Amino acid sequence: MSTFMYMWRLISYRKGWYMINALMWTIIYLMPILPGLIMKAFFDSLTAESSIGVGVTGLIALLIGAALARSAVIWIGFITDVNFRFRMGMLLRRNLLEHILKEPGARAIPCSPGEAISYFRDDVDQSEEAVSWSVDVFGMTCFAAVSCYILLRIDAQMTLLVFLPLVIVVVAAQLATTKLQKYRSESRDSTAKVTGAISEMFGSVQAIQVAGAEKRVMSRFRKLNDNRRKTMLKDKLMNEVLDSIFSNSVNLGTGLILLLAGQKMRGGEFTVGDFSLFVYYLTFVTQFISNFGKFLTYFKQMAVALLRLTSILQGAPAEVLTNNNRLYLGDAEVREVRIAPSPAVEKLELLAASGLTYIYPETGRGITNVDLRLKRGSFTVITGPVGSGKTTLVRTLLGLLPQAGGNVHWNGQKVLDPGSFFVPPRSAYTAQVPRLYSDTLRENILLGASDQKGQLARALHTAVLEDDLGRLQNGLDTVIGPRGVKLSGGQAQRTAAARMLVRDSDLYVFDDLSSALDVETEQKLWARLFRERGDATCLVVSHRRTALAQADHIIVMRDGRIESEGTAEQLLAASDSFRKLWHGEEG
Repeated sequence: MSTFMYMWRLISYRKGWYMINALMWTIIYLMPILPGLIMKAFFDSLTAESSIGVGVTGLIALLIGAALARSAVIWIGFITDVNFRFRMGMLLRRNLLEHILKEPGARAIPCSPGEAISYFRDDVDQSEEAVSWSVDVFGMTCFAAVSCYILLRIDAQMTLLVFLPLVIVVVAAQLATTKLQKYRSESRDSTAKVTGAISEMFGSVQAIQVAGAEKRVMSRFRKLNDNRRKTMLKDKLMNEVLDSIFSNSVNLGTGLILLLAGQKMRGGEFTVGDFSLFVYYLTFVTQFISNFGKFLTYFKQMAVALLRLTSILQGAPAEVLTNNNRLYLGDAEVREVRIAPSPAVEKLELLAASGLTYIYPETGRGITNVDLRLKRGSFTVITGPVGSGKTTLVRTLLGLLPQAGGNVHWNGQKVLDPGSFFVPPRSAYTAQVPRLYSDTLRENILLGASDQKGQLARALHTAVLEDDLGRLQNGLDTVIGPRGVKLSGGQAQRTAAARMLVRDSDLYVFDDLSSALDVETEQKLWARLFRERGDATCLVVSHRRTALAQADHIIVMRDGRIESEGTAEQLLAASDSFRKLWHGEEG
């Protein structure tokens, strides 16, 4: 999609607001026409026999009235501009976020969360800026056309000198296009890297401290900041050079006009009123030329923003950014939104996967042609050495990674979109690394849902969290900090388990849930889960003996494939890999 089409689609989202905004700012820029003509007539009357009948007091009153009227229209113009810009920016952010949320969860964004913030903030703001300035350019072009017509009738030669700098501005902007886009792209990329580094440091404070890597991390951060400083300096310098060309070309034209006006006034070809009109319009024409140059700069930078925003879509068409979707901005609109009740779903009797395949493009590792069958009420454990594909398997099954091959069937019906299908009440998932937020423990478990029929209390009991609540300062209302830093590793894992268990689902998927638990707590957790899950189906990734001992069926993975499967007794008798895992855990 071209930059012009991108701008047009943004304008088309709310044409009404854009047209009202353009109309208001056109009126704002056209309003100086009348005061200029009044001043010309007044000064001409001082040297001619005729009089316009307006004295100095009357002239001052007219000019003050015109200024007040223009101020009032500017106030309205700011309201229309903010309303249009706000909707345009929110549309981009809404569509970008919607697309990301629809992507397979494990590969939703091609960068770090910190870098993604740069896209949502800087590139959307750049797009807003360019479209907003198009309104100014339209209004100022109307003023330039009207004032040019008036000035041409007075003196064509001087009028050409007024508008000659515009040609210089256009040529300078076109010549600077390549470098302008290059420096803006480098500046945005370096800023995104700094933002991403900050996000990574905040998320790994404990790991950095334990490794004693503070100096190395800060050294890397300093290098990123130095690079950002250099790229932003180039970007800023390029903008300032262009602004200098714009303003100085106008100043040169102003000097030529003053010199020429002096000669013409001596010869009687130019009146005092004509001179006052040229000087008065000159301020606004200067603003028009300078702002036209800025618009060209913003338009070129908008091309960089479009390129970066398209890259985060990971192959989706750029039109996704400007899809016409409703924004719920007012209280009345928000009240219209109703969360649809969970649809009635067919209870799980058999979940079957065949030929599941996913290969990480960066490493060439993954899973290949994996078959899986889970019957209702079964307790299946996936185990194997590190890097054997256990987590990749469950993520591909649940649609968190895009399937490169294979099919998944729920009770014989093919699942077309696993990412949106495997959600409560069908299934619930606990990741290997718990994702917790700086909120209360209660909200981290419920995530906005209501506690119905004592589900929260049961989930806390099953996750062996009830004793921990007494040791927390405010119990369930304790704020656990960013990423749950106020909790131990085991408490964080059990909080994530409670979050899953509080939602009644047919299928529960645990990924290495008990890796940070002591033996006693782990035994309680698996015993309670096995006893209290009812007829729900459990799929567990673990190499811990406590989990393996509870399993109805065990799958042993190696190098992205199923090496063997069966009960613990069968595998101990037939599988060397499983015996090593079993006795390694014992040792």
